[in-house]
Amino acid sequence: MPAALPLRHLICIDDLDRAGLEALLDRADTLLPRALGGSPGGEQPLAGKTVVNLFFEPSTRTRSSFELAARRLGATVLNFDMASSSTRKGETLTDTLFTLEAMGAEIFVIRHASDGVVAQLAAVCAPRSHLVNAGDGRSQHPTQGLLDMLTIRQHKGRDFGALTVAIVGDLRHSRVARSDLRALRLLGAGTIRVAAPEVLLPEPEVTRGCVVCSSIEEAVRGADVVMTLRLQRERMEEGLVSSAESYFRDWGLTPERLALARPDAIVMHPGPMNRGVEIADAVADGPQSVIRQQVSNGVAVRMAVLEALGSG
Repeated sequence: MPAALPLRHLICIDDLDRAGLEALLDRADTLLPRALGGSPGGEQPLAGKTVVNLFFEPSTRTRSSFELAARRLGATVLNFDMASSSTRKGETLTDTLFTLEAMGAEIFVIRHASDGVVAQLAAVCAPRSHLVNAGDGRSQHPTQGLLDMLTIRQHKGRDFGALTVAIVGDLRHSRVARSDLRALRLLGAGTIRVAAPEVLLPEPEVTRGCVVCSSIEEAVRGADVVMTLRLQRERMEEGLVSSAESYFRDWGLTPERLALARPDAIVMHPGPMNRGVEIADAVADGPQSVIRQQVSNGVAVRMAVLEALGSG
């Protein structure tokens, strides 16, 4: 990593300036062959270090890619089993962290359902510890924001100022949207459009500088990048959305709606996808979809982040 990128923790996108964000994306691009297993060997900057995946919510993509990233950098990886841990007996998260620090762990990747938990732990952790936010509540998911920016840059170039980006779906409850919007603003994206049912729009501060559209068609028309967000099914139980079928009818990304975007527009989704709810099969699996590339980029981005933390 460039010496100009001091990074002790990565709690949110705001921990980075534009130069730091772009340096991480550059490094991730360089690491991509190793990340995907096509270039074995190489330097092992995390050899002798222990990375702990502290996941208090289910995860497939994020947890697996952090584990692969750490192992490919030479680290020992401990996957914390929430179901059999002492947190089930009443142990606090702080004491869990202190216990693992006492065993010599140094880098902690943390996912939790509550906002602000990672920042709270960062405030009390040992001086040699490094924390990564792998998603806290509906607050932030910075490595997802980074991998999304890397995916956009790979297809659309480094000049984000020339782009129109549309983000559609449950923005109110999406930590991915919050990180992506901050990253897009930091990179100087030309036009950012957001669209959702009114009950799923976030507070105005989240969409600062964005064009808030009243329909998916308005958001997608002429866009270079179209991202759909997962509709969390509990929103239907809360009565915010009447049914999956009605949501797809009014807000789902279909081939007909995608045709309103630029012909070379890319389609993104942070996963997991609800097919037939926020996105049609023909779009998710179509030629404009870069959803699987997002997953691949996640390993490289997380390698870049862990390397930066481990060398700090």
